[in-house]
Amino acid sequence: MIYLDNNATTPIDERVLEAMMPFLTTQFANASSSHKFGQFTNEAVKKAREQIADLINAYPNEIIFTSGATESINIFLQGVAIKNQDKGKHIITLQTEHKAVLDTCRYLENFGFEVSYLPVDNEGILDIKVLENAIRKDTILVCAMWGNNEIGTLQPIAEIANKTAEKNILFFTDATQVYGKINIDVNAHEIDALCFSGHKIYAPKGIGALYLRQGVKIPALTYGGGHEKGMRSGTLNVAGIVGLGKASELAKKEMKENENKIKTLRDTLEKALLQIPDTSINGSIKHRLFNTTNICFKDVDSDALIAALEDIAVSNGSACTAHLIEPSHVLRSIGLDDKQAFESIRFSLGKYNTIEEIETSFSLIQKIVKNFREML
Repeated sequence: MIYLDNNATTPIDERVLEAMMPFLTTQFANASSSHKFGQFTNEAVKKAREQIADLINAYPNEIIFTSGATESINIFLQGVAIKNQDKGKHIITLQTEHKAVLDTCRYLENFGFEVSYLPVDNEGILDIKVLENAIRKDTILVCAMWGNNEIGTLQPIAEIANKTAEKNILFFTDATQVYGKINIDVNAHEIDALCFSGHKIYAPKGIGALYLRQGVKIPALTYGGGHEKGMRSGTLNVAGIVGLGKASELAKKEMKENENKIKTLRDTLEKALLQIPDTSINGSIKHRLFNTTNICFKDVDSDALIAALEDIAVSNGSACTAHLIEPSHVLRSIGLDDKQAFESIRFSLGKYNTIEEIETSFSLIQKIVKNFREML
């Protein structure tokens, strides 16, 4: 299999798995236990917390472990709404956010919260003036995804955060696609909260975290033991946490090396695919993740193309909404019509891809697209 769907999930790095194995076998003690076996696993959790905090220039006690970004989003958005509803019930987010944010916002609308879903331009980028005009006296939170999972577009996070700080409004960013790929400094960027998942950076599925700046208070949504500063009760997934910590450590060491390699492969694939007649890039070319390209193949159904590729893994949208038979809300938000959205494919590369895989993929895609169009 040639795997070009790394924005959906990544394989586990062998070094990450090696770090995890003791905690899946001999070192299985509950990290909350007071005996020496529990103390040992607790120390491993502390180390992982430090590794993660180091990657984003945070304090270890600002890292709250969760099952992943979706849970982190729910904890924070619902928590902010409950905590601040006396101050205001207005939330701002973008039309291109992940469904975890959009669906949570729609859930909050059932309880009297008003949500402004801001439009983006045809590259998927938010105009800061649009944000300025949307902010009201009763605005309590602004949510903006840092790097879009479908088209790779990067939002001007520093500008957005600066504007929210001026207005004394909380700012949250879904950093799932950028965590471990680009430099994140939560202090320099004035970020109040962000989330990420381990399985996007060669760690296991089922582990993630919420960064919550010191001084930002939200109530817990679950109770039962006071784990994670009372924010997320439940026995800690020690093996997953250790894996996330190790993956974060490796990401920091190898970030530039990975970027140079992956960007070269992405650009090579993209240049080749654009040689196919009637193809175009969706989203920003300048402001985007180095591993992602989303391409529209005119008159070629994306589902049919994915099926025909067989041993090449690509996608036509977010894996979290793949079961929905509707056009991508992200592609619609940047101006594509339904037909164009259904003709678009996302290619997201990772550190294990090779130039041979890129060449094989292009050759096969070129052939299949030609055959499909000849059948019209």
